[in-house]
Amino acid sequence: MTMRSTKTSNNPLLYAYDAGQRAEHGVLCGVDEAGRGPLCGPVCCAAVILNPEDPIEGINDSKKLTEKRREALFEEITKRAIAYKVVFISPQEIDEKNILWATMDGMTQAVEGLATQPEYVLVDGNRCPPDLKIPAQAVVKGDATSASIAAASVLAKVSRDRYMLELDRAYPQYQLARHKGYPTALHYQLIAEYGIQPFYRRSFLKKQGYWHEK
Repeated sequence: MTMRSTKTSNNPLLYAYDAGQRAEHGVLCGVDEAGRGPLCGPVCCAAVILNPEDPIEGINDSKKLTEKRREALFEEITKRAIAYKVVFISPQEIDEKNILWATMDGMTQAVEGLATQPEYVLVDGNRCPPDLKIPAQAVVKGDATSASIAAASVLAKVSRDRYMLELDRAYPQYQLARHKGYPTALHYQLIAEYGIQPFYRRSFLKKQGYWHEK
């Protein structure tokens, strides 16, 4: 089989960054999340170990990609990555721990759930999960810096969006397919009209005056 070079990818800088980290630290994993800001649904965390000998064309920060492109990349990443894991953290856990620590927990679970364990973890953002047992580095704007983090961002974003579309079919009155649970004017209007369901984050709504403890 002919080995593909990273030069075949249109994002060589992201792969070059990972190559430098891999040369220094060994097997590399990227971690990212999607859904920290919405009023409802889970936060989704993903961990990915890409195959450096099989670069995937077009990997980038999921926010810079169209929905169609993200979906296509999701299939490529899950098919060609050495290992990946996606974890959903429920609204109830978010309310219990707060969104930061619920996300940290999800990231830790994603790394620990990989079929192949990495030797080093790159985490999108400015802090690493404190419970990680593997050496890790936080990378600000990591999804635009590292191919591994970008791949994780795609898996997290697509996985959460698919979940929200399923929720939309069950609760069409909230129009979740349109806003994906984010705090838009329309979403607040629909909450006021139809009330709060179990999939809402009560701690988020309490801040906005939509939830009062009994």
